[in-house]
Amino acid sequence: MAEVLFKKVAFIGIGLIGSSMARRMAQDGMAEEFVGCARSEGTRTKAVELGLVSRAVEDPAEAVAHADLVVIATPIGSYGTIAESITLALKPGAIVTDVGSVKQSVVKAVAPHMPKDVHFVPGHPIAGTENSGPEAGFPELFDGRWTILTPSETTNDEAVDEIATLWRQMGAMVDIMTPEHHDRVLAITSHLPHLIAYTIVGTATDLEDDLRQEVMKYSASGFRDFTRIAASDPVMWRDIFLNNREATLEILQRFSEDLTAMQRAIRRSEGDALEEAFARTRAIRRGIIDAKQAE
Repeated sequence: MAEVLFKKVAFIGIGLIGSSMARRMAQDGMAEEFVGCARSEGTRTKAVELGLVSRAVEDPAEAVAHADLVVIATPIGSYGTIAESITLALKPGAIVTDVGSVKQSVVKAVAPHMPKDVHFVPGHPIAGTENSGPEAGFPELFDGRWTILTPSETTNDEAVDEIATLWRQMGAMVDIMTPEHHDRVLAITSHLPHLIAYTIVGTATDLEDDLRQEVMKYSASGFRDFTRIAASDPVMWRDIFLNNREATLEILQRFSEDLTAMQRAIRRSEGDALEEAFARTRAIRRGIIDAKQAE
């Protein structure tokens, strides 16, 4: 059993990440009480049926009352409204954290609504699957994965330590960086790959009926991997791209230039250039394997 870190935890959003956190924290005894909040009655009912929370409510302010830890785990576009709605209900000394894939916009949306006696520690667990909803979670989701925290220079150090301890007890490795750096890193490691996947699968969707059927029938591992990524929650990814627009567009421009160079090499039958490029990219895969971040 892990150390009890919080008496009451409120999850605003009980999807894949929120439900996985609840499962792991309950399994290892990290908190005494779990309350959930979701707009959908079906989600609230399912979360209680699964034993993820003792009760689930629609009103975020009701959920966070007397909570020692509040986890915001909804699409990023809703963060500002949620933060504003819970301001007056937050317990003095409470910690508010989140699991969003973009951090600069999250800080701008949430921080202004945090009372002076409440500690906001933005976070991002780099873990997930293409599935969503309270049924999708599992307690091992974070094992061996990274969670990035992006506190400000004025964030309470003890609160940061508590959130870091929480993630480590859930099996994650923890790193700390600025929101700006986080967004640039994730633009290349996560956001661009998802944008490419959505585009490739979208291209296949627009093919003639007979060709589209053959694409699905004869899908090789590459295309199957793209369809897995492209099956991710569309609302969540809509908000990610809109809230990390500048960093994503910067990386997309660089990718576009590199893709043009590849097109030129193929058109000109420059085999040596292609082989050199492919050899360099193999090293990235080896590095991911060495870092134990490969599936």
